[in-house]
Amino acid sequence: MLRYFLRRLVYTLPIALGVTLVCFALVHLAPGDPISAVLPENASPAVIEEIKAAYGFDKPLPMQYLIWLRHVVVGDLGTSIKTGRPVTVEIGPAIANSMLLAAASIALAFVGGCALGAVAGYTRRRGVDRAVTAVAVTGVSLPHYWLGMVLIVFFSVELRWLPATGMGNPDLAHLLLPAVTLAVIPMGIIARSVRASVSEIRRQEFVQTLYAKGLRGPGVFLHVAKNVAPTVMAVMGLQFAQMLGGSILVETVFSWPGTGFLLNSAIFTRDLPILQGTILVLAMLFVFTNLLVDVLQMFVDPRVKRA
Repeated sequence: MLRYFLRRLVYTLPIALGVTLVCFALVHLAPGDPISAVLPENASPAVIEEIKAAYGFDKPLPMQYLIWLRHVVVGDLGTSIKTGRPVTVEIGPAIANSMLLAAASIALAFVGGCALGAVAGYTRRRGVDRAVTAVAVTGVSLPHYWLGMVLIVFFSVELRWLPATGMGNPDLAHLLLPAVTLAVIPMGIIARSVRASVSEIRRQEFVQTLYAKGLRGPGVFLHVAKNVAPTVMAVMGLQFAQMLGGSILVETVFSWPGTGFLLNSAIFTRDLPILQGTILVLAMLFVFTNLLVDVLQMFVDPRVKRA
């Protein structure tokens, strides 16, 4: 187990280094001057140059990258141009809020996706299979922002059951609508993956042998579920990581104070340290979430242990 983990970790480190390079390049090669965007129009050239020097923007890009990377290694993501506070202080609460939303969403997606996929994969009725598949495909096709606005209009404006925006303390009432909105697409993806895996496994010889021995119902289901688990775990890990970085529209629609909301604000204010710090943390979470999923799969898939 330790050997496999170390091998995966060695593979991950170059990817992490590449992520820092791509993150830096995407932010710094974008058009516009971040310093001029936050200073008044009548600011003197001397003041502009002084602030650029303070943030290191007066140096060549390769030198800026190396300086930034050296600070990143020790946990220093810089200082926000807009607020003057450390980037880690700015993005810490946003990361926590996004992880709360992603965790609630992936839980809903897991329950709904596994239930739909298992029903579609187990049923011998073609109509039920087609209906479940249609629901899953529809869920994958719905745009997040459109679904979010529809839910706000129906549950907040018309019925007045749930708050439309904000986070509360947080509480379940504020969390429910954005979580459902964010869960719909991964639920459809999980449902289709589970359906395909269940259908394939039920045709394998060991399942037919279980039926031949007289095993029925829950007994067969447990054997099938055990073999479906690695697929579900891989899909869930990928979807959870994507939720952390792909929730910008949902968080903007619901004014949820997470990383998406923070990124949207930083884009309009051209706050480069916040932008690159947030993108870097999200990208690293994506990389190391996949590493964690790979390691966890060792415990549920014997083929990984033998590899």
